[in-house]
Amino acid sequence: MIKFSDLKIGDFVKGEYEGKMWEGEVTSLNGDEKQVCVETDVQEFWFEQEHLYPIDLNEEQLLKLNFSKHQNEDGSVKYSKGAFRLVIPKQGDFSEIEMWYREDKRHHPNVHFVHQLQNHYLDMTKVHLTEEVM
Repeated sequence: MIKFSDLKIGDFVKGEYEGKMWEGEVTSLNGDEKQVCVETDVQEFWFEQEHLYPIDLNEEQLLKLNFSKHQNEDGSVKYSKGAFRLVIPKQGDFSEIEMWYREDKRHHPNVHFVHQLQNHYLDMTKVHLTEEVM
C-alpha cells in the first residue's frame, strides 16, 4: 500500500482490482475519498488507497523511463537522463542510491520505488519524470 500523501499526478503505480494488477499513471487524486485515478493501457480506473502498490525501482524500470546506462570501472552503475544522474554501487543493487542534478546531490535517499524516484526527480529538477526521451 502507498500512503495517499506520497502520490502526485504523473506517478507510476500498480492498482489491484479483483485479483488483477494494473500498472499505470496517476491522473487524478480525490483527497476527500482518498481515491486515486490510474490510467492503465485499457482505461482509467479509480482505486482505493489500500489497493495501490508501488513499482519496485530496478534497471528495467529506469530503462522504461528512458535513462541511459553506463557501467563504471569500479563496478558501480550510473544511469542518466539529461543532467540528472543516479548511481548504484553494483549491477542490480538498488539498496544504496546516490543521485544528483546540477549542485543538488543526495546520498542514500529513501528511494526504493518508481514513484519515490519520480518525486525526488520533480523536487530536484522541477519537471516530472516521465517515459519521454530527453
